[in-house]
Amino acid sequence: MKSLNKKILLILMVTLTLFSCRKEEMEIIETPEEEVLASNVADLLLRTTTNDGSYDNILDGASCFNIKLPITVFANGIEVLIETRDDIQIVEDIFDEFTDDVDTLEFQFPITIVKADYSEMVINSQGELNAAAAQCGSGADDDIECIDIQYPITASVFNQSNELIETVVINSDAELYNFLENIDSNTLVTFNFPITVILFDGTTITINNFLELATAINDAADSCDEDDNNDPNDDDCNNCTTQQLEDVLTGCTDWMVDKLERDDNDLEDIYVGYTFNFDANGNLTVTNAGTDVNGTWSATGSGNNIDVVINVPSLPDFNDTWNLHEIEQQPGESKVDLRLGDDRLRFESDCSGGSGGGGVNDAQLVAALTTGDWYVTYFFDDVDETGDFADYVFNFATNNTATATDGANITDGTWSTSAGDETELELNLNFGVIDPLDELAEDWDVLEVTNDIIRLKDISGGDGSVDFLTFEREPFGGGGGGGTANLETILQDGTWFVALYTDDGDDETGDYNGYDIDFMNSGTVVASNGSNTNNGTWQVLNSGNKLDLNFTGVPFDEFTDDWDVIMVTETRVELRDVSGGNGGTDVLIFEKQ
Repeated sequence: MKSLNKKILLILMVTLTLFSCRKEEMEIIETPEEEVLASNVADLLLRTTTNDGSYDNILDGASCFNIKLPITVFANGIEVLIETRDDIQIVEDIFDEFTDDVDTLEFQFPITIVKADYSEMVINSQGELNAAAAQCGSGADDDIECIDIQYPITASVFNQSNELIETVVINSDAELYNFLENIDSNTLVTFNFPITVILFDGTTITINNFLELATAINDAADSCDEDDNNDPNDDDCNNCTTQQLEDVLTGCTDWMVDKLERDDNDLEDIYVGYTFNFDANGNLTVTNAGTDVNGTWSATGSGNNIDVVINVPSLPDFNDTWNLHEIEQQPGESKVDLRLGDDRLRFESDCSGGSGGGGVNDAQLVAALTTGDWYVTYFFDDVDETGDFADYVFNFATNNTATATDGANITDGTWSTSAGDETELELNLNFGVIDPLDELAEDWDVLEVTNDIIRLKDISGGDGSVDFLTFEREPFGGGGGGGTANLETILQDGTWFVALYTDDGDDETGDYNGYDIDFMNSGTVVASNGSNTNNGTWQVLNSGNKLDLNFTGVPFDEFTDDWDVIMVTETRVELRDVSGGNGGTDVLIFEKQ
């Protein structure tokens, strides 16, 4: 941070008092000499108003500048649109998903960086960004982030003859920084006190003169962690308490194992269907397939140093003294993330008392699932592996047990329901470690449920690839597709219209009224209302489980995406897409004219 080298006299006063006027009618101020301070106050103000670039260090690795938003990045290959500071958390969440992978971040260049003095620079490549970051150096920067000025404030500028040159209203840190940087050495400055400053913990202080202002800034300078390093995880639990942890763990029921890594081994699939319930007396009950085992839990410490001791004698994979890494609460979902070196344990609960996704959808799934035989008619894990399950018959009992029968061999398993990651409901399956049934041990998001078909999907690993699983009433016949394989034929038959389009809950169907949509066998699609025509391409992927649309022109460019196929009939196609990294859900329904 560059120090102020100008000879600036900042005149202290509680109120501006005018003592006399010159014949030129210029305003003149005279202030007691003891209220005049040296330029150290200006230097403190400059440090306080310097642009803080540390909040996006996970993106640029530099505290002396920040990246101007919006930008598009690819975090571990997943496209993320970052429009606000809060969106940066999406990147951290993606990086946090796994502890044993190599996190990568790619920018969609060019980008613009904003330096400490608020000047801007266009960056065209990763090499240019690395070079700019290297100029920042390492460690803490010189700015002061633990105190802020409450704007607007008013400054008055006088020449050395005490004549008022101008009065300036200042509305932001950037304006105050530039004001101080551009003061002429022959001018004097006063502020219209009182002003208000805000400390890092949200408390406010009323400031009546420059002496009080300097004292407040000096007192606050080292009073908080400015997080100038490049570790985005070191402050995830700054404000955590053992009481907060207890409230979360005991306030929610039927916690599930979302992540479990021990000694570089991923173990969460072993515990699909297990539920964990914590009480305030330190008791822990684990339930699987109707059988309970008991254990204990406790927590001590504060902030980022909370130790969580778990002891379930019959489940040694969980037993250790873990560090509380993060508590995450969102509507309908809570997560508690524990770490121990490279080991990781994350619990997840929908806080619904075990009702799964809740409501009619859950009841519909359970009713269909526990009635009659089911067969795998589609299983896609990077490649189509449906044939591996051709000889299995699946039965699901109301007590959350299941069987997979292959001739004379019967494999036992478990099932349960809960809130989904991308859909309202998920089906949790576990048939143990026998090949190929071990492939089914996942928390599957439920795409479609009828009495004849259950269609599921799962976003696997850190690469964002999607697996699909479909159960139907009739055995696998070699065609695959899980009830959607004829989507390509259906779309080409007739003219369609948009029956519903919601963008993250906002109904925008009206934008598409009057448009006829024709899907051509050439892979092109035309949408026209007579006066406006949008052209595009379409492609059915993953045996009918994905529909890729690519339009040019407004308003159909909104549909450019690879959509999950939720349901297909001869006259109706329902699609869903979880957009970007923010988890917003778009719904698109085509109906035949």
